[in-house]
Amino acid sequence: MSDETKDNNAAACPIPAQDHRTVQLAHGSGGKLMHDLIERLFLSTFSNPALSAQEDQAVVEINGVRLAFTTDAYVVDPIIFPGGTIGDLAVNGTINDLCMCGAVPVCLSAAFILEEGCPFAALEPIVATMQAAAARTGVQIVTGDTKVVNRGKGDKVYITTSGIGVVEHPYTISAASIRPGDRVILSGSIADHGIAILAARGGFSFQSDVRSDTAALHSLVQTMLKAGGKGIHAMRDPTRGGVAATLNEFAAKARIGISIDENCIAVAPAVRGACELLGLDPLYVANEGKLIAIVAPELAEAVLAAMRSHPLGQQAVTIGDVTAEQPKFVSMHTAIGGWRIVDMPIGEQLPRIC
Repeated sequence: MSDETKDNNAAACPIPAQDHRTVQLAHGSGGKLMHDLIERLFLSTFSNPALSAQEDQAVVEINGVRLAFTTDAYVVDPIIFPGGTIGDLAVNGTINDLCMCGAVPVCLSAAFILEEGCPFAALEPIVATMQAAAARTGVQIVTGDTKVVNRGKGDKVYITTSGIGVVEHPYTISAASIRPGDRVILSGSIADHGIAILAARGGFSFQSDVRSDTAALHSLVQTMLKAGGKGIHAMRDPTRGGVAATLNEFAAKARIGISIDENCIAVAPAVRGACELLGLDPLYVANEGKLIAIVAPELAEAVLAAMRSHPLGQQAVTIGDVTAEQPKFVSMHTAIGGWRIVDMPIGEQLPRIC
């Protein structure tokens, strides 16, 4: 290799390695490495129709009743952050996974993995906010488990939650239902949760407080269903990997293209400033109280109006369209008038975000 080639290689922006023999933090990022891990190991081993749908929940029919079932694990650091705790984050996140298919949440389970030496003073507010979040949703935590690991073998507390909901409508709300011509609706501003966690973790001080947007979206979803019914083709809450990962998941599963407009995507000024300061793209930063809906064009305005009538959807806006062009790609009309591809994230911007 010549000296000139070595110099050019040294100056090049490195592409994150994607061929690993061990688990990396990026395998939990919600991006490409996580999807590769799931497809390579879990989907191939546990293959069944409900799992292969790759939704945030499985919808199964038992004795004529359609049930939604989901499970999730929470390892967020720090465990208490501006706007929430690992406790209400776990409840809200599980509720949101259930209601993204339009299910009405019924009950939850919770398993706690505690590190030896974790102070009760740290656990008590977590349990309290967890119960408060469940009560606001109208569900109960009906079963659970507790394990303790040796000091230094965990990080204070991890929580795993599962949830069951009833699907009372007859529709199939799934990425597989997306069609060209559908509209893409976002329920509000993005990246609040990820930046709140980063600020709490790194001790950053921004011009105004940035708080997590963690919230349960079940009542917003029921409002949308009353307005849009069968016109709501797919929904998902853009958590790990942010809006970019969710849109790419939709595009890949439905084999369609998605075109969005950067000018339509709201980012709070303090969040935008933090992203610019830290070199982060808000599209890839996690949210915990927002949803993306893919809606038939003839019902999009009705759904949008219904969302804006709800406290958690007042900033809802149409950000783009589904197209038959460029299948499996997400493209964005930028604020400066150009176009760019919004790819699936590969590396890990911020580990342990939820």
